[in-house]
Amino acid sequence: MSSSSLRARLTLVAILSATTFYFIYKSRRLNKLLRLSLKPKNPRKGKLFFISQTGTSKTLAERLHSHLTSLDLPFELVDPRNYEPEDLPKETFILIVASSWEDGKPPETAKFFVDWLAESANDFRVGSLLLSRCKFAVFGVGSKAYEKSFNVVARDLSKKMRELGASEVLPVFEGDVDGGELDLVFEDWSKRVVAVLKGSGEDDHVGNGSVESVVGVESDDFDDDGGADDDDDDDDDEVESEMVDLEDIAGKGPSRRSMDVAETNGKVSNGKRDMVTPVIRASLEKQGYKIIGSHSGVKICRWTKSQLRGRGGCYKHSFYGIESHRCMEATPSLACANKCVFCWRHHTNPVGKSWQWKMDDPLVIVNTAIDLHTKMIKQMKGVPGVTQERLNEGLTPRHCALSLVGEPIMYPEINTLVDELHQRRISTFLVTNAQFPDKIKLLKPITQLYVSVDAATKDSLKAIDRPLFGDFWERFLDSLKALREKQQRTVYRLTLVKGWNTEDIDAYFQLFSIGSPDFVEIKGVTYCGSSATSKLTMENVPWHSDVKAFSEALSLKSRGEYEVACEHAHSCCVLLAKTDKFKVDGQWYTWIDYEKFHDLVASGRPFNSNDYMAATPSWAVYGAEEGGFDPDHTRYRKERNHKPKQ
Repeated sequence: MSSSSLRARLTLVAILSATTFYFIYKSRRLNKLLRLSLKPKNPRKGKLFFISQTGTSKTLAERLHSHLTSLDLPFELVDPRNYEPEDLPKETFILIVASSWEDGKPPETAKFFVDWLAESANDFRVGSLLLSRCKFAVFGVGSKAYEKSFNVVARDLSKKMRELGASEVLPVFEGDVDGGELDLVFEDWSKRVVAVLKGSGEDDHVGNGSVESVVGVESDDFDDDGGADDDDDDDDDEVESEMVDLEDIAGKGPSRRSMDVAETNGKVSNGKRDMVTPVIRASLEKQGYKIIGSHSGVKICRWTKSQLRGRGGCYKHSFYGIESHRCMEATPSLACANKCVFCWRHHTNPVGKSWQWKMDDPLVIVNTAIDLHTKMIKQMKGVPGVTQERLNEGLTPRHCALSLVGEPIMYPEINTLVDELHQRRISTFLVTNAQFPDKIKLLKPITQLYVSVDAATKDSLKAIDRPLFGDFWERFLDSLKALREKQQRTVYRLTLVKGWNTEDIDAYFQLFSIGSPDFVEIKGVTYCGSSATSKLTMENVPWHSDVKAFSEALSLKSRGEYEVACEHAHSCCVLLAKTDKFKVDGQWYTWIDYEKFHDLVASGRPFNSNDYMAATPSWAVYGAEEGGFDPDHTRYRKERNHKPKQ
């Protein structure tokens, strides 16, 4: 081979080698650039939304957020009121802790967010791929006592997210705020969320297991049309077919064994759980309650302290002759069937429509209540104004107001408990919220039986009392009818809330003929501070002049059947009484002869409210100069140094 031919071949080989090297280099460079372009420069954090009214969902979300942060799982805690729903298509992973509020609606702060999802899911122009790049999980916070509306918001959010193409990585877990197992269920859900994020959970289509594959892909790396892998559609169908109630989720909810272990730590007996959970107990004790056993409570009233100091008694002292310093405020059932907007306990007590808890012995409840009450009375020793005589009297309670909190009539042994009090010559004032008419019918004689009449129409009663029962109005009317059959003293208790129930004079009067109560107590609502559970402000609190005007209008409407008998200006309270029964020769007889009442109960013979009435002192009568303040006591007026308005 000639030298020129060899040089030509070597040159060709060099060119081919250089070309090959160039393309290999370019190919590798291109791959590297492609990898760099797909690698998220600023990974988008997942979003952890809390939809909260009372703060429970927010607290749970904050707990989970703190845990995820400690595990280096990037999530942003989000209040939906500060979030633009139009940004949802950019999200890659969403966690939602959602509470259900009145009638299964979302809290006001999340209304726009929830409505946007619903409208988008129902808009054919949006399509079912809008959220196709997004994974999500939802935890619901609600109350099973509301049955049909229990966790409706959480289930609805899950449905709408799936309809918009998002992939649900866990079934909806549902927590019950009144069931005592909320924390346990949430902890289990949180563990499963973490497992999914780490790639070891139930959802096998989350990605390669790294956090970045779940929450770290930057939204701008996708084209505007979005799109999802074919696998996602199959997984969506699979997840949707698994959407069942928590109780029916095999292997997904808390195991029965773990629940049994948790429940047997002094919280469940013979299949019944304690009404008062540790969380509820802590909240009520912080408010000054002394918890008795598993479902009862006692608390010293500020008027008990006031009369111990000689500074005046409550309105029951003015209206009925109660010795406030000898009055024990208690309840055998901390649970209630309503969640009233003016609840001064801010709904820290449990709710329920029937007795479903462990039950304590009535004798134990009475003994413990008296013991705890007297201990609180003893703590008043040495307080300015407290005399030894009044202190000694206070150590022997003569009256029990079964109206502390909750619905005392729910307690199955209420008659036995009342009997025990009467045997000790302790009189009873029992208040019921007019949702258990059959219980009212079965009640033995009570010194004075109250029914709360918080509104005069069906719609306003629903808005104010927020009852658990669907047939609340029928139960309310039946309770009034049951009250009519009672022979002892009966009372309608009206709580006036400005802007809510102060305009229905005619409707209130119509209710008078149903229950025919002996008395009608009309009291202005007590403002108990701001609360996430209540929309009330000081603007909703009527003046005493407002209460008087309302009472006089009702009296006028009755055409003499009821007259305004007493008032207690300090409590913003007025009493209407049946004229033909309690006004004798121009003298009111609204007070009670308590000793006579106990003698009548002990006799076992039938008796009625006229058999134990007593004369009302002049200072307690409506229009008296004293305004219902006992002149034997010393009026104490606080100095109020209000800052002048700027």
